[in-house]
Amino acid sequence: MTETLTTANGRRGVALAVAPNGGRHMKVDHAALPITPMELADCAQACLLAGASMIHLHVRNEAGRHCLDVQRYRAALDAVRTRVGDRLITQITTESLGLYQPVDQIDLIRTLRPEACSIALREIAPDAAHEIGFASLLEWMRRERVFPQIILYDATDVVRLQGMRQRGLIPASDIPVLFVLGRYTAGQQSAPGDLRQFMAVARQSPFAHWTVCAFGRDEAACAVAAALLGGHVRVGFENNFHLPDGTVAAENADLLRPVAGALQHLGRTLETAESQRAALEAIW
Repeated sequence: MTETLTTANGRRGVALAVAPNGGRHMKVDHAALPITPMELADCAQACLLAGASMIHLHVRNEAGRHCLDVQRYRAALDAVRTRVGDRLITQITTESLGLYQPVDQIDLIRTLRPEACSIALREIAPDAAHEIGFASLLEWMRRERVFPQIILYDATDVVRLQGMRQRGLIPASDIPVLFVLGRYTAGQQSAPGDLRQFMAVARQSPFAHWTVCAFGRDEAACAVAAALLGGHVRVGFENNFHLPDGTVAAENADLLRPVAGALQHLGRTLETAESQRAALEAIW
């Protein structure tokens, strides 16, 4: 992996992102799951204080279900920015959850023009016929200064994205990615060792800015392992409700604190939104 940003002591800083709600969990799963704009704003403030530099947002429709609605995203983004200003990078998602087509995902980004957006490769470009449209979207995002983050679920996704880079379909020499650990494992319980498959293939064509998210009780262990290998991390109720000791976290910020504490104890510096924007701008 290639390092892009180092701190005064020569070590790379680590960016902590929070994914507070996701698209699948409901209030019945955890009463503190933030859904409304004000709940997301409260969560953003608490997570900023706990060490986060980015918030990854999903929005819901009137039934509380996942949606890609521009107006609902605007309301959520406005609430978060009113509360924390520019001290968190605000990232939306185009994740379809089987409900949306590539054209819907592209329309969301072009209409909303967010600061940052995560995009699942296998959803935005499910086959070769969609790759040109994906490449065109990325060109537009680069011109409009929208930071992408390409979601990769396994080594096959990594190899495919590397191939697109080699064929000139990525309008930059590099692109930020998210390695999702354990999405297709039994019970969706991730382990630090799940990172091996990504690392093995990514060495062939490294990504300078890579982030890891994980499912289940070992979320924090996966996060710390990834950070020590040079990556950034994302935690939150989207993928996990449990603290490392197995107890249920009261709020999203509780999931950030043990990761932030462990990394700081090990001499790692936590990035701010400002320093992360600089790192992303250097790539994109």
